[in-house]
Amino acid sequence: MKTKKELLGRRVKELRKLRGLSQEDLSEMVDIDPKHLSRIEVGRSFPSLDTLERLANALKVELKDFFEFAHEARSSKELREILSGMLKEADEEKLRLLVKIVRAAIR
Repeated sequence: MKTKKELLGRRVKELRKLRGLSQEDLSEMVDIDPKHLSRIEVGRSFPSLDTLERLANALKVELKDFFEFAHEARSSKELREILSGMLKEADEEKLRLLVKIVRAAIR
């Protein structure tokens, strides 16, 4: 299993690519060396909280979005455990919305 540092780096890279940004573009936007961003993305370096906040702003995400690793789960059992935990936290309104989403996804 990947370390949290590696998962965080992969998530930063994933979000950067979704925004169509190169490492050079993003590193310039957040005022860090491109080599440092590269080390973050491959899991060899942890960004400071300040850098993480600047990355979130540049990528137009919330800090918590960097730590959404559910899609990295390896087994259906892990995915079911993650979903179960999320469902326990959801209020009735969110549960109704989730039912609609799951129905649409399964069809």
